[in-house]
Amino acid sequence: MAAPKPGRVIGAVNLGSFRVSALVAQVGENGEVTVLGAHHRKADGFRRGYVVDMNAASAAVRHVIDRAEQIAERNVRAVWVGCSGAGLRSEIVPAECEIGGRRVEAEDVETLLLLARERIGRDRGQLLHAQPALYTMDDAQGVLDPVGMHAEQLGVHVHAVLADPAPLKNIREVVQNAHYDVAGLVASPIAAAQACLTEEELDLGCALVEFGGEVTTIALFSRGKPVGLQTLAWGSADMTEAIASGFGIRRGQAERLKCVHGSALASLADHKEMLPIVGLEAEGDAGEEAGTIARADLVAVVGQELARFTAEVGAALKRMGGSAGAGRQIVLTGGGSELAGIADYMQGALGRPVRLGRPGFVRGMAEAHSGPGFATLAGLALHAANPPMDLRGLRGAGDSAVGGSPLGMIKRIWRMMKDGF
Repeated sequence: MAAPKPGRVIGAVNLGSFRVSALVAQVGENGEVTVLGAHHRKADGFRRGYVVDMNAASAAVRHVIDRAEQIAERNVRAVWVGCSGAGLRSEIVPAECEIGGRRVEAEDVETLLLLARERIGRDRGQLLHAQPALYTMDDAQGVLDPVGMHAEQLGVHVHAVLADPAPLKNIREVVQNAHYDVAGLVASPIAAAQACLTEEELDLGCALVEFGGEVTTIALFSRGKPVGLQTLAWGSADMTEAIASGFGIRRGQAERLKCVHGSALASLADHKEMLPIVGLEAEGDAGEEAGTIARADLVAVVGQELARFTAEVGAALKRMGGSAGAGRQIVLTGGGSELAGIADYMQGALGRPVRLGRPGFVRGMAEAHSGPGFATLAGLALHAANPPMDLRGLRGAGDSAVGGSPLGMIKRIWRMMKDGF
């Protein structure tokens, strides 16, 4: 991993289904990230993480980046882009090579990682991330640094994040139509993890649940590395739809009820409290009361939707093998996690410790952008400033790029292993 350039200005934009957000930040001498300006707006042109209206999506992206630049008084030419749809998924790719009982050298690790990279199923999607999850030496599992030790056989398990190529091309085109270059595409849970997971959580193992507007992504981490990722086509907007249809009101009214009065936990006073259904300014009846509902009825609908959501999360964790180890603790982030009481609800339903993940490890985030809904945006800035080790950056023996000499390759592999573990 190259050392960050002091004073370097970076840009990031997170393409959510509920909101599009962007920031401009500066990287300090030690790699610390200071946000200079940020902005967000309603996500037009996106549906469940996919682009459905190119012109509307490009206009939204152009607007948020332009406003972030104005606030920061800095301009950016390229941005790091976070995506949560596009068919995100992951697979574990194993690879092994014979050592013959001798000492493991850096060249052996290079050969092994290149072999693993070649085994990733490119025909099953476009590769977004590829990181070694763990090394094995004969019967020893979870080896952090095999260089210098003796083994008959050396192995590695690589966690590869894949996405559908066509939707990714559309995302790139949206940003390019907004007159910005794409510095890189990052899976949203990978970015969010950098902003809201502690080193201890990453090392001990945890599950990150990013509860978005129309998409929920679940990522497992163990020994500091991602080991699994799944996407659920369900989000907080589906809860809004259930409220709107259940009470025969408009989506905007349902969203307001959910955000202002909704809760994952019921109380004895809910039956006594009547909630006004207020008109919307966009509909020309702002402030007009269109009826009332009991808070208990609202909480009941929210509870039904959360029960379904929690069951899907639990099933996804079970499919990924997160019943123990990596899935013992859950960190809940994303805009949907701002619902009152949701962490306590999920902790009781899943029987595991659950906490809210807010954006951290960056300076200068405004209070309006300090909630769980902006964890991915902050993580994109951290990812841009200090990108993690990725096998896509490895160069084979035939590459002619600068630093492609055998000695340079050995040094680069050694640095990547040190940085990665």
